[in-house]
Amino acid sequence: MTARNIVLVGFMGTGKSTVGSLLAERLNWEFRDSDAVLEEEQQSRIADLFQQHGEAYFRTLESKTLAHILEGERQVVATGGGAVLAESNRTCMLQNGLVVALTASAETIIARVSSDTNRPLLQGNVEERVNTLLEQRKSSYDFAHTVIDTTELSTNEIVEFILAQVVK
Repeated sequence: MTARNIVLVGFMGTGKSTVGSLLAERLNWEFRDSDAVLEEEQQSRIADLFQQHGEAYFRTLESKTLAHILEGERQVVATGGGAVLAESNRTCMLQNGLVVALTASAETIIARVSSDTNRPLLQGNVEERVNTLLEQRKSSYDFAHTVIDTTELSTNEIVEFILAQVVK
């Protein structure tokens, strides 16, 4: 096993947490969801942090949390969808693990996230917000070592693909 950690990046609704949890189980590694760690450390929901302090404040906390998590090893880390926006985060991810970008079609993402009220960036028209954010972030995941389109794949198929990359 050459990767110290496996870092899953991608837009919201692409399967980072679901895939990450199963992948960690298969590897007998620890699963860390950076958003969940941040909420636990801050004793506050991300939606509340956005509302009370704004996105810039949240992104600063997100970067600190991610750097702290990636000091460890033998972890599968699911990042927040916007964690890739900061160059320092991308560098930290690349230096500390195999970075796997999960993608999906806009229609699939909308179907997966449309009933989730805990996503602060999706307030208002979900379809419009998803399409706008996807356009803004279309090349944000290009730095990853591997890209997997999850639209037509099962969780097990995605995990098997990642395992094949890690064991090369």
